[in-house]
Amino acid sequence: MKQVDIYTDGACSGNPGPGGWGAILRYGDLEKELSGFEPQTTNNRMELTAVIMALQALNQPCEVALYSDSKYVTDALSKGWAKSWKAKNWIKSDKKPALNIELWDRLLKLESSHKITCHWVRGHADNPLNNRCDALAVAAREGRTVDN
Repeated sequence: MKQVDIYTDGACSGNPGPGGWGAILRYGDLEKELSGFEPQTTNNRMELTAVIMALQALNQPCEVALYSDSKYVTDALSKGWAKSWKAKNWIKSDKKPALNIELWDRLLKLESSHKITCHWVRGHADNPLNNRCDALAVAAREGRTVDN
């Protein structure tokens, strides 16, 4: 399996409000940046969308090192929470309904094709690729592009 590093971030102005997401895929010396916009969304939806769109960009099963500053995403994947929510008809352990189930369902389907290892990174800190993803997400939210 090819080994791919994926960095993701989501941004929202207001919660809900206009949002953007950014992702960077790295395979060897190759790097691809992705980003997108939603007019009315939440930060968590943008975090999930960034991961989904990055995984959808892979054209074959890969070993993925996923780097995100979202504990919502990294914990739900690495600790099996999202799979448990789905198995319990999208009810969480606190008996409350899971949110964003259509996105979690898409993500779990994509996850089944890859071997994903999640890595939480501190947001807005010293990780240049996470900072770049944040810049991509904010730019998408604001309807502009980011220079390299």
